[in-house]
Amino acid sequence: MDNFRQPGPHSRDHHPPVLDMTPEGEFRDSQPPAGAGGWLDRALARLGGAALLVSLVTGGLVLAALAVLFVGLLLPVAIIGGLVAFGSLWWRMRRGGGRPVRFVVMRR
Repeated sequence: MDNFRQPGPHSRDHHPPVLDMTPEGEFRDSQPPAGAGGWLDRALARLGGAALLVSLVTGGLVLAALAVLFVGLLLPVAIIGGLVAFGSLWWRMRRGGGRPVRFVVMRR
């Protein structure tokens, strides 16, 4: 039985054919050999990989720049809110005449 799978004396193929079937019962085409691509295919694959890496790095830098932009926009709002709170507390302490300032928490 093993002799049936052995290549004949005139055969150049050292492996039996692979028949690949889909679940629907159709045959798939065989995959091209690993080294079938020429030098242009390999060069384009490397160029595509480098382009993908550059685009990922650029996207990360854009996200970092947007984060810095939002912090830059929110920082003046936080500073102005803090100055208003400080001014309000300072005014209440000044008007209090030495009495401690009371904070009231309203619950519903």
